Amino acid sequence: MRPSAAGDPKSVPLYDCSSEAVTNNVRVEVTSQYAPNFAFAQPFQQQWLFHYTVRITNEGDERVKLLSRHWIITDATGHVEEVEGEGVVGEQPVLGPGESFQYTSRCILKTASGFMKGTYQMVSRGGDHFDVEIAPFALHEPYTIH
Repeated sequence: MRPSAAGDPKSVPLYDCSSEAVTNNVRVEVTSQYAPNFAFAQPFQQQWLFHYTVRITNEGDERVKLLSRHWIITDATGHVEEVEGEGVVGEQPVLGPGESFQYTSRCILKTASGFMKGTYQMVSRGGDHFDVEIAPFALHEPYTIH
């Protein structure tokens, strides 16, 4: 869901600080948290730091490998940034049936709130390529009025 009018904070949808989606038997769970005590968090310089933790679980019967990621990050003004790259946190995890991979990363916004969503590009042991949804989740400073 892309904001309808850039610069209009009312056009940015509200989401929970967690999300969950299952695509092709791969479950993606995310939680986010404002991180005020880190050097990158400088609200007076319009930099808010958020950590998000992702758990990816293979609920299928076939081994899968995460190849790449595509994030869409939207701040409270409606400004959108897209981030693409190989793997996650320097890894391309391979998940057997029932296995999970969890990591924590960060995002810096120029506003006190926003949201993220995206996809992981995966490949099955049989060579089938597919996208896995990362459902939208909020990034917000706890003292911000929404």
